[in-house]
Amino acid sequence: MHRFRLFACGAAVAAAVSLTATVARADDSVTVQLTANRVTKTQGRESLAPAEQARPGETLEYRAVYHNDGATEAKHLAATLPIPRGTTYVAGSASPSRLEASLDGVRFAAVPLTRVVRGSDGREVVREVPVSEYRALRWPLGSLASRQSRAVIARVRIEPTAVAALTH
Repeated sequence: MHRFRLFACGAAVAAAVSLTATVARADDSVTVQLTANRVTKTQGRESLAPAEQARPGETLEYRAVYHNDGATEAKHLAATLPIPRGTTYVAGSASPSRLEASLDGVRFAAVPLTRVVRGSDGREVVREVPVSEYRALRWPLGSLASRQSRAVIARVRIEPTAVAALTH
């Protein structure tokens, strides 16, 4: 696994997230540009503005653009976006929609995550894991041709007690 160069916009908020990519290559020909934008609605229309700070209840959209600067195809590319503590992934906001999630940043499975719980009657039932427990998202991107780019996007909502951790 390689950690790639990361170009971040949006100072404190973007700095709260680091991206990693897994590639079957020995060089660092894939770069990642991360932006964090505040999502606002005015008269029913959404707009994005650079987010340098975040407030409780606000929604941020993270966009990571992977670009292959190399002369050959990058293979087995996977984009991983940690979900910072104090934020909650906004279900359904990820693009591309083929997505995996993790509760620990290590083991990933297809979204929605599920777990087996024992009901009051003693039976085991499968339940969806709340997205508030997701700690990382991963997109299996596959190959990225030379001089090509691919973006991944996800939104998070800032929890009421989390702002101090994200703005320092």
